[in-house]
Amino acid sequence: MAGRGFPPGGNRSRERDNPVRESVRADGAVGGFDLPDDVLPQLVVDGKPQFDVDGNPIREEWHPQTRRWWENWRRSPQATRMVTDPDWDYLLDTALAHHQMWMTGGKNSERLSEIRLRVACFGATYADRARLKWEIEAPSNDFAVGAVGNVTDLGSERRRRLRS
Repeated sequence: MAGRGFPPGGNRSRERDNPVRESVRADGAVGGFDLPDDVLPQLVVDGKPQFDVDGNPIREEWHPQTRRWWENWRRSPQATRMVTDPDWDYLLDTALAHHQMWMTGGKNSERLSEIRLRVACFGATYADRARLKWEIEAPSNDFAVGAVGNVTDLGSERRRRLRS
């Protein structure tokens, strides 16, 4: 027979049943620093290290995907949580692994798991942010979000063809 016992109380007493999320909001500022060039390996051609006219080592250039990835992190709402130099140094080490992964054309895919674990600390994915109990606030229209890049608007072309 249903209904035996006292009715349940109004307030839940278990803390884990009442999730509290910390709100993370972008402030429009660019965090961190530009990618430094002195951390990349020295350029080697035919087994010989390359030097400029002053005798300084010529280093590799950052892969374009790593540059884009770094700038996305610098402009992200999560960047407001990276307030100390060690936070950015840790992300720089991750950027170096990201660069090496892209430079090998995906052949060095064992770095992917390390990169994934490292960026999880900063809340890279929705699941990571849920684990950290972070909630990203929707960006306002006060500042641009991300780079659009070279995008073609296909909607206008489709509308033009439908009307003719």
